[in-house]
Amino acid sequence: MRTTARRLALPAAALAATLALTACGQSSDQDATAPAPAKPAPTTATASAAPTTAAPTPIAARPTTAPRTTTPPTTAPATGTPRETTARPAKPSSPAPTATPRTTTPRPRPCTAADVKVVASRVSRPLNHLALTVTNTGTRTCDAVGAPLVGFDHSQAPIRIVEESRPQAVVTLAPGESAYASVILTGEPGADTHGMTVRTIKVNLTADSMVTVTAPQGTYVDDGAAVSYWQREFEDALQF
Repeated sequence: MRTTARRLALPAAALAATLALTACGQSSDQDATAPAPAKPAPTTATASAAPTTAAPTPIAARPTTAPRTTTPPTTAPATGTPRETTARPAKPSSPAPTATPRTTTPRPRPCTAADVKVVASRVSRPLNHLALTVTNTGTRTCDAVGAPLVGFDHSQAPIRIVEESRPQAVVTLAPGESAYASVILTGEPGADTHGMTVRTIKVNLTADSMVTVTAPQGTYVDDGAAVSYWQREFEDALQF
């Protein structure tokens, strides 16, 4: 029994040794076939060399924009040698003409009782006529406007105006000058005209300015009485 046991033990030990050798051989084969690790490339720079630092690039200063100067273009002559351009002095601006103020002569105002003196006088020709004379006794020029409005004593309405005697222009009286008007005292003889003898004559120079004058003695009037416009000349007044 012991011999059998030993015989069995030997083959078992031999088998274990064989497996161990086989394992080692396989391990050696794997080591032989495995690729070798790559060697790092040699570094040319030494460890003690200081790293190189690049100098910062300076920032260029922004250029300052200069004020733009506009140069007027010079027009060269079309042909020939270019000639020098001479700057002409600027012509002084002439002052604007000043408008001369227009002088307007004020129109004379109508003559009033404060400016004039009125006189009634008898004339020899024509018959049955009186002459009214108005004289500027003031210091300013005035107009003898239209025809005087004439009444007698206490009459309410003025006598008729002879339209045919209207002058072409208003008679203007400077101080001291006179104008004239004729008064027709009666109408056609023989008519029933309610005649009467009067003592005063009322002369209206304007609508609100009246002068009362004394009638010549024995002045007889009727409903046919009339008066002319003011005239420049005495003879012109007596034509009506």
